[in-house]
Amino acid sequence: MYITCLDLEGVLVPEIWIAFADAVGIPALRKTTRDEPDYDKLMQYRLAILRENGLGLREIQQTIAGIDPMPGAREFLDALREHGQVIIISDTFSQFAAPLMKKLGMPTIFCNELEVAEDGTITGYRMRCEKSKLTTVRALQSMGFETVASGDSFNDLGMIEASKAGFLFRTTEQIKRDFPQYPPFETYDELLNAILAVTAQ
Repeated sequence: MYITCLDLEGVLVPEIWIAFADAVGIPALRKTTRDEPDYDKLMQYRLAILRENGLGLREIQQTIAGIDPMPGAREFLDALREHGQVIIISDTFSQFAAPLMKKLGMPTIFCNELEVAEDGTITGYRMRCEKSKLTTVRALQSMGFETVASGDSFNDLGMIEASKAGFLFRTTEQIKRDFPQYPPFETYDELLNAILAVTAQ
């Protein structure tokens, strides 16, 4: 029995931090897990910029309210879910993801939590578990599932490597060069066909 594990940002929806960076005019916030493999280092960098500029959860959620899934993402998810179970495993936060899940048809998502003060200041974050994507995939495997995984960034490579099959989706040229063993796709039709070819076995 297979479960497909997908990244969220860059795969199904635009990168939230990039959209927010553009909305508030702070290019430094455009850095993502495609650029920085160390997630804690990346988040501490982001939180420092938010503090310096007096920005908090409310401002980020205002940006998220205007974000729609990538064209074709909802249809891709619906088609995939007709053939088996799908879990989105993301290093984003429940406070960011909730409105986007509604637009995607309420798929299952495992993500993290922000620590937020009463005034909306983001003071920190709590990871659901260490190496959350890899840990989740291994937990699913320990329960008797085979996993297929796809993502676009450095933090997706653990779950891709640990799965029976893994695919890159709309990733960077650097990641393609560094990990040529994982087929890279640019369209949902390509990714859907590749996943179904594995899960139909």
